Formats: sequence, structure tokens, C-alpha cells
Amino acid sequence: MTGTRTDTWRPADIPDQAGRTVVVTGTTLGGLGHHAALELARRGARVVLAGRNPERLDETGETIRGEVPAADLEHLQVDLADLASVRRAGATATAYGPVDVLVNNAGVMGTSRQVTADGLDVQLATNHFGPFLLTGLLLPQLLASKDARVVTVSSNMHRAARSAPVAEPGSGFYRKWQVYGQSKLANLLFTYELDRRARGKELPLRALAAHPGFAGTHLAANGQYGRSSGGIASILDATVKALSQPAAHGAWPLLMAATADLPGATYVGPGGLGEMGGHPQVVTSTRASRDPEAQRRLWELSEETTGIHYP
Repeated sequence: MTGTRTDTWRPADIPDQAGRTVVVTGTTLGGLGHHAALELARRGARVVLAGRNPERLDETGETIRGEVPAADLEHLQVDLADLASVRRAGATATAYGPVDVLVNNAGVMGTSRQVTADGLDVQLATNHFGPFLLTGLLLPQLLASKDARVVTVSSNMHRAARSAPVAEPGSGFYRKWQVYGQSKLANLLFTYELDRRARGKELPLRALAAHPGFAGTHLAANGQYGRSSGGIASILDATVKALSQPAAHGAWPLLMAATADLPGATYVGPGGLGEMGGHPQVVTSTRASRDPEAQRRLWELSEETTGIHYP
């Protein structure tokens, strides 16, 4: 995978993916995961579509095969907000053999206060703790590939986080956007710590992060209203799409992080004004995301919360 251009990267730069297995979470039709999975399947990868709803997985799979009839697709049912579901998915995924790339894309945004069956805030559970557990469960398969990559999707909203999410949100007024920002900061803290640990142990794994900029997905409407259509949800969804870049373009940073010849701990985002859109390039994250102590504390909390301990 050497020699990939990163100045004006585009999907045509994705190397041949034949013989590689890629797991992509959050593959709802029209979203970032769908478009990332489509391009990877187009290049010959076996793509595991991972999501909560079997019918939506079928819908996305059928749509991808409409463009790539020979697409090699698998379906993995998993609800990242439910740690028991993640453990079941991890057990199911052993059948796939070595995994070359895991794209932790699934997430929720700006939801009201909700507590999961595990007693966790739903945004932190879905966006961080679930992916942390899934990555740990798939780690033996990732290492078996001999050149593994974990790509975790963050957001410009990580810049809004005042502190690392090393404690559950308080019982007072729920600041949903602050918690969302913390969950996106957690994605970066996790990425940098995972990469540091892999390098320290000389494991054949790189951890990278990416963000889509402002992309026209259903994430905002789903977060605010629990649906992407109907009444005010349709208005918000249409507004987002009118003001943003297409979701397919929002997937470009994910794809670049997953396939370009980049070192671990790289953060990829759009290169346009304010990183809102444009061709993907290597970008920077906040000083808070680079804090080794915060990385360590969040890692220890995540192992304690999920019950998994990485080697």
C-alpha cells in the first residue's frame, strides 16, 4: 500500500483490497459507513457490515450489490450501546478469520439523557465503550492479519470537550453536546493510546482516527428525534443535507485512514475551510486529545467498565 498520494486524495487512490477483510460498524443506508463499505467492496475487500438492525443491514447490502454485483459482504448484528451484544458479536466474528481493518464508525449524536442496560450514558457507551470492547474482542484477529489497522471516527466536536470523559455525566442538567464532544475526544484518546501500546509491544497494528467534517448524514436528526424522517425530523435532515457536503465525500477521510500509507496515530479530516469539507488530508487534534495522562486514565476506566483487558 505504499506510494498512495495524500495531497489530493480521492477514492481512486484506494489500492486493490482483494484478499482483505474489513469490518465497518454503523452502515445504515446513506451514511458514512455505507459509503465506506461500498468503496472498499468496489476494490475487492470482503466487507463485514456491522449494525443493530438486520433489515437495515440487508438494505445496505442490497444497495451495495446494486453497484457492485460481485461484492463479498457479511452481516454482523451488534448494538454498541449494549456490552452483552458486543460480546456476542465478538464471538460471532471469530468465524471471519484474520481481520485487516476495523472501522469504528457507528455513533449517536446529541441525544437526550439515556442510560443503557449497563448503567452507562448512551452517547459514551455507543461512541466509546462499545467500540473499545469490540476492538479488544477482535484484537486477536486483527493481529493475525500481520498488518492491522483500527480506524476510529471522531469529530470536530471533540474540540468542544472541556475534559476527558473519565466519569459519568452528573445528575444535574444534562449537557448533551458537551457529552457528545467528550465521546468524540474519547475516540482520539483511545486511538493514540492504542497506537502507543501497539508500538511499545511491537504489535503489527496501527491505530488511526478520522473525521468527516460536515457531512449530509441522518446522524443529527436521529440524535435529536430518534428518526430521520417525519415532521420536524425531516426538516432538520433536509437542512443538514442542504448545507453540508455529500455523505459519500464525508466518508473519504475514513477511507484514506483505512487504506493510505500512513503511520499510526494519524488523524485524517477534510482539508477545506474549517475542515468542514474538501479532499481529505492529515489534520491535527486538540492538546487535550494528546494528553498522555488522560489517555491512560480513560484506558484504565474503559477496561474496568467493559471487563476486557488488552494484552
